[in-house]
Amino acid sequence: MSYQALARKWRPRRFSELVGQEHVVRALAHALDSGRLHHAFLFTGTRGVGKTTIARIFAKSLNCQHGPTSNPCGECGACVEIDAGRFVDLLEIDAASNTGIDNVRELIDNAQYAPTRGRYKVYLIDEVHMLSKSAFNALLKTLEEPPPHVKFLLATTDPQKLPVTVLSRCIKFNLKRLTAEQIVGQMRSILGAEGIAFDAEGIDVLARAADGSLRDGLSLLDQAIAHGGGALHANEVHAMLGTVERAKVRVLLERIAAGDGTGLLAEIERIASFAPDFAQVLDELAGLLHRTQLAQLVPEAASDDGVDVRDLAGGLAAQDVQLWYQIAVTGRRDLPLAPTPRVGFEMALLRMLAFAPADGKRTAEAGSRSEPRGVPEGRTAEAANPAGFASRKEAPTSPSLPARNDAAAERQATRMPGGPNAGEHAARAPRDFQPEPAERFVERPAAAAPVPDSRPSNPGSWPELIERAELRGPVGELARNSSLIAIEDKQVRLAIRPTHEHLADGPLVGTLEQRLGAALGRAIKVKFERGDGAESPAEQRERADSERRQAAVAAVHGDPVVQSLIDTFGARVIADSVRPVDG
Repeated sequence: MSYQALARKWRPRRFSELVGQEHVVRALAHALDSGRLHHAFLFTGTRGVGKTTIARIFAKSLNCQHGPTSNPCGECGACVEIDAGRFVDLLEIDAASNTGIDNVRELIDNAQYAPTRGRYKVYLIDEVHMLSKSAFNALLKTLEEPPPHVKFLLATTDPQKLPVTVLSRCIKFNLKRLTAEQIVGQMRSILGAEGIAFDAEGIDVLARAADGSLRDGLSLLDQAIAHGGGALHANEVHAMLGTVERAKVRVLLERIAAGDGTGLLAEIERIASFAPDFAQVLDELAGLLHRTQLAQLVPEAASDDGVDVRDLAGGLAAQDVQLWYQIAVTGRRDLPLAPTPRVGFEMALLRMLAFAPADGKRTAEAGSRSEPRGVPEGRTAEAANPAGFASRKEAPTSPSLPARNDAAAERQATRMPGGPNAGEHAARAPRDFQPEPAERFVERPAAAAPVPDSRPSNPGSWPELIERAELRGPVGELARNSSLIAIEDKQVRLAIRPTHEHLADGPLVGTLEQRLGAALGRAIKVKFERGDGAESPAEQRERADSERRQAAVAAVHGDPVVQSLIDTFGARVIADSVRPVDG
């Protein structure tokens, strides 16, 4: 007996065997069981999701000797002949090959005759959008008022090309793309029934390559089994598809986390030797980071897909995982703009390396919310780093405030909680990314002496302190719309007007306390008081801008050329259009 492709051998023959189209099955089953049968049905959806399969099962349900029924027997003459593709009253027409009006006229002429063997004469028109305009016009009248023994089942991958007059005459069902999990489940069932050995990663890679089409997935499965000599293994699947194994992608992430640039480039060279699709490699890396973040933040939602990411979750900071994920998806988007795909891929990974944590302690501490933060007394940094990543150490610097012209030292100081060991918490994250959690600045080592505040506690120092603390975004707006009352030992008192009180919500205040504490070298609390104190930085800037605009308008009015235009032509100066020139 000749071999039959898996997609044909395992094509569903009952509604109960369909995968992923429950909404369509439910509607059709209710119509069949209640006898409320429309004369024209339109099935839309991407390739391989079951449009013609559902249409054939529906035709079998209409003509089963025990029907019409939503559960055809599969044993009567009509059911057997429909499954075999030789039922005389089921006419399947490929509109891509029969686009002309002559083909449709032949169909219309044949529709007036009663069915030969079945209860209904069923016309299944696949890719119906390929019919010509004249063919559609010829079909419209019959489609609207067909003989009682005729049913039209139309299928298309592009419903936008159908005339509105056709759409209005049909009941429309939109078939959904299948999820990777649904395709994986069907593949597992088929491989188990066929007695074929497989591993989880190989099936997962095939399911994602199927891109929502079960038929495409089963065709790839056939190819992979032949490629693997009768079995399904991940390495064979990757070799067939030109993809990269997850273990190699994991090594890339480990090299980045360890700050090992030489090892990272060597691993990229090994991966490049397989001539992979670099966009797919970035997809794999983003997927690994996604699973790692789930294991960190929502462990109960993490899926068990054969890849253990618990050690990665414990060894990476949650904010670094978020940053690297964003770099991966952005790098994938930018691949077509790169000189070559490999250059774009390398630059994406080097960008991750540039933002890698410089301190292994930080990596271990911030890795997972499900684990206690920090390294307990008596434990080494290596013990708190279950992934075993190497870390780049930076020499601790003086806890005193940095010089304003030293950008690198300034970035480090803004992240220091204070004390002689503050340098151990420094990290090479860029200044605009999320800072360390606020609790880091509250729990100080007992032996650490507080750093005295070297700034005068007067309102004039507030804009300078905002700049030193690098207050940006919403927290910067809160600070600039507040005025400084006093800087006390463990408290910064700010005045805020009622019009801006909405900015002083919980998260922003916590971030403000954290960054001000880092700049002042000690843990502080911010207390807001309602009042009309000194001008806030925002008000100072608004007043200065207003004065500059008024001076600019006065300068324009005093310009001799402008005065000449006013006197000669009756021109006028539109004050709102005048802008002061910087410098």
